[in-house]
Amino acid sequence: MWAYEKKLQYPIRIKKTDPALAKIIIAQYGGPDGELGASLRYLSQRFTMVTPQAIATLNDIGTEELAHLEIVGSICHQLTANATPQQMRDAGMDVDYVNHGLGIHPSFGGAAWTAAYIQSKGDPITDLYENMAAEQKARSTYEYLLDLIDDPDVADPIKFLREREVVHMQRFGEALNYVRDYLGRKRMFYSK
Repeated sequence: MWAYEKKLQYPIRIKKTDPALAKIIIAQYGGPDGELGASLRYLSQRFTMVTPQAIATLNDIGTEELAHLEIVGSICHQLTANATPQQMRDAGMDVDYVNHGLGIHPSFGGAAWTAAYIQSKGDPITDLYENMAAEQKARSTYEYLLDLIDDPDVADPIKFLREREVVHMQRFGEALNYVRDYLGRKRMFYSK
């Protein structure tokens, strides 16, 4: 179903250890508006879409979100890979360290990822509006992260991810138009 190219969609080459920065970026890995939730939301919603275009859009973007999950995980890994236990403690990541060492774990503020973060209503229009809002929330989060990031090695991939959120929102808008058109024609057919 997918062809996997064994390289990141955007290269990550972070030189500086910074667990405090990883602590805030990890929310985009496993937080309520993060990449894991986005991927599972879209890949779940595709089953109840009513047009081939909407199904393809959800499949494509859901798959790309997995690539974004890999990027965010790589950022967090590189920010903590050489961290000492004291650095993890100083960054407020001592509980993470105790439970996961320097492993990357889908979490948000110490709470593990949960399926409650995603929506799959089964109504194509509702789900597409949800997705457009989710992409806007992710874009906002990436912008807020950029306000806190001074390291260009971290900022550049975050900028890339922010721009992809804008593209995703536009593609969901296009899918919404296909769905509305399809449902409008269907109503006309049944009203005769």
